[in-house]
Amino acid sequence: MKTIRVLGLSLITAALLAACGGGDDPYVPGTTPTAGAPTTKGNFTALVSFGDSLSDIGAYAPATSLTGNGQAPYFGGKFTTNGSGTAGTVWVENLAAKMGLLVTPAEVGFGTQSVKCPAAAANLGNTCTGYGQGGARITDPNGIGHAGGALTVPVVKQIENHLARFGSFKDSDLILVYIGSNDVFTQFGGFTAKATQIQTQAAQGQISADEAKRQLFLAQTDAQNGMKKAAGELAGYVRNQILAKGGKYVAVMTLSDIADTPFGKSLPASVQPVLTDLSAIFNLWLRESLSNAPVQIIDTYPILKDSYQNPGKYGFVNNTVPACDGAKISAITGGRVTDGSSLFCNGTPGVPFNGLRAGASIDTWAFADGVHPTTGGHRALSDAFHAQLKAFGWL
Repeated sequence: MKTIRVLGLSLITAALLAACGGGDDPYVPGTTPTAGAPTTKGNFTALVSFGDSLSDIGAYAPATSLTGNGQAPYFGGKFTTNGSGTAGTVWVENLAAKMGLLVTPAEVGFGTQSVKCPAAAANLGNTCTGYGQGGARITDPNGIGHAGGALTVPVVKQIENHLARFGSFKDSDLILVYIGSNDVFTQFGGFTAKATQIQTQAAQGQISADEAKRQLFLAQTDAQNGMKKAAGELAGYVRNQILAKGGKYVAVMTLSDIADTPFGKSLPASVQPVLTDLSAIFNLWLRESLSNAPVQIIDTYPILKDSYQNPGKYGFVNNTVPACDGAKISAITGGRVTDGSSLFCNGTPGVPFNGLRAGASIDTWAFADGVHPTTGGHRALSDAFHAQLKAFGWL
């Protein structure tokens, strides 16, 4: 992997030129803003969230059952530093609390077992509007971890499930859409597999150096085209399934630079720009596909870029090392989980299932694992999103 040549910046330029079609004053995709979204405060009665692991408020809790039978109590269940009270809340829950609302998972389960709207048993059925699930993609139901039992309901189906339960969206719904990272990981994985094969063939003399460059270019172009397609699909669902079905207060998040995560920084420096480019291409075509749509875009990219470059500004003393200890999590799960996933990380001091590494803090360390925020990281994210919603005039 260390010999992979990165062609990302030239590809972005090529993509823009291809879209422009030439001319003296070419149109630049992604520069036409959204238009027509509300500018007044909403009378919100529900927070409706669609997304992936960053927005997952406990869909896979049964996988972390202390008794091992899928029943409570759970020692994990969210992709963060889990714990009691606000120690294990993610940005969706934090934002809802700031608004005086309650949001609960729309579906909870793992493997072949799942329960739709568990809160309905407590007469809280109207709160089951947290649809985010770890591993979920935009359209493909076979998300990351699906083969191992994760539900990975894609966003297109998440929206369908909401409409099936509630009939439509309401003016009093705050609708937040934050998805696309798993499409990045999928496209990146495909690119790295192809790149490794190409480099191996070149090293063995099966193809020339120039042919290797050409094939690498095509491999990265394929990955970026995949992200362009995903962005267009997401925008279509926002337009045709959310706005067209009654959605009024709708905010869509861009992707952050995944190269700024511990996972991203663990990659060879020559490969990291590929991750950056995939997020950038997605954001570019998401904006383009939502041109003139009555939504607001929350640009997560610069928000998290600033938090990475200026951690002290956000109260972080460590934003490079995951707070969760992979070896501890492996021991806690009897060797079933070896990747250090924060889904199985509990930060409660003194308990035998505490998965934090020595000296780590759930508040001042930014990352729980290779890509997911800690409790403090989620708090910073929800604060930033809350400020954005206020700037829109919605809160």
